[in-house]
Amino acid sequence: MPEGPEIRRVADTLMTAFTNQQITHAWFAFPHLKPFEAGLIGQRIVKIEARGKALLTWFSNGRVLYSHNQLYGVWKVVNAGEVPTTKRDLRVRLENANVAILLYSASDINILTADELAEHPFLLRIGPDALDPALTVEEVLARLTSARFRGRQLAALLLDQSFIAGLGNYLRVEILWQAQLAATHRAKDFPEGQLARLSEAILAVPRLSYATRGQKGVTGKHHGAMFRFRVFHRAGKACERCGGVIEKTVMSGRPFYWCPGCQR
Repeated sequence: MPEGPEIRRVADTLMTAFTNQQITHAWFAFPHLKPFEAGLIGQRIVKIEARGKALLTWFSNGRVLYSHNQLYGVWKVVNAGEVPTTKRDLRVRLENANVAILLYSASDINILTADELAEHPFLLRIGPDALDPALTVEEVLARLTSARFRGRQLAALLLDQSFIAGLGNYLRVEILWQAQLAATHRAKDFPEGQLARLSEAILAVPRLSYATRGQKGVTGKHHGAMFRFRVFHRAGKACERCGGVIEKTVMSGRPFYWCPGCQR
């Protein structure tokens, strides 16, 4: 499943494709969305934002398209009128004079008013977004040490969207490596200094991934300022920090990678 940084970059890509363009065609696969098609013609997309792993597409008529990619959903940008060859099921097509944005395979889709959106059960359940620039290290630390979360094992906590939204498997692996902490511990096991380091990593790792993952420097190679996997999918390789051998296991039902030499 795409994680917060990937969803945020999708939002950026879709918004760029539709900037200042009127919708010329709207199509939805699900019957409960069909009544909204005609009303979107001539409207504009005013913003597309990510909330955790959900996308919110705001239209100029005040309506909002809520979509969650879940495991298999994917957005594509194609030329106007183009019909890609794919085995995926098309769920949403929004088109302007130049391009179309297409959502495939997702099933959690709705069109809501702003008031309805404010009461959406998923959005009410999730915690603050790791990529929200207003979220501070101090606020993350306060959540870590709260009665609600301090007794949770870190491996499970970092996948819980009610704690911090947008984190997923590769991010939890890289966050714990950067913080030099084992996944089996709980926040209550550590002094505040170590928890502050973890809080910093919870924000720094996804933000660096969003800003730089997949980009390359002028030499064509990654450099230290850009996001790269230090442990994720690196089982059997040497840890760049301590030289220990990176191991793989399963935690909270997901593949997990860590360095036993420096994550304690």
